[in-house]
Amino acid sequence: MKPKKAGVMALFYPDADEKTRLLLILRKVYQGVHSNQIGFPGGKVEKVDRDLMDTALRETHEEVGVHPTEVEVIKELSEVYIPPSNFLVRPYMGIYPNPKPFIKEENEVESLVEVYLRDFLDDSNHIQEILSTSYAKNIDVPAFKLNGYTVWGATAMMLSEIKELLRRAL
Repeated sequence: MKPKKAGVMALFYPDADEKTRLLLILRKVYQGVHSNQIGFPGGKVEKVDRDLMDTALRETHEEVGVHPTEVEVIKELSEVYIPPSNFLVRPYMGIYPNPKPFIKEENEVESLVEVYLRDFLDDSNHIQEILSTSYAKNIDVPAFKLNGYTVWGATAMMLSEIKELLRRAL
């Protein structure tokens, strides 16, 4: 079956103390394979979207209230296929230079997870974890421990690519 397409946004922004942060979200509990998981703002393509970047920007606006014109998209990342939901996801890196308070979409977003860049880049937060999911039991997966949450799966794969890109640039 042909995979559904989605776009997500890895959004970097300065906080009130001028410290760089990365925005993740905790999804609401719902009937689906990504229920109650940490991920990036984003979602599936809709007819109104011109392309996957448009999807990522639209969904980021819907889920956390960041207007597309306020995001400077700096990099398109590698697509990631997610077998349990049959999604092919295109992540983007964006900068939100003049952030306003986020407005979470109450039906989809349980909470905002605002990660300090230094914590994301800290190798001690890159871990191996034994997890059980709806489709696999006791699997050893690479993950990140960020703000008390275990971030794994497709999001961890995307974070690994971002971390490598930042390491080269810093």
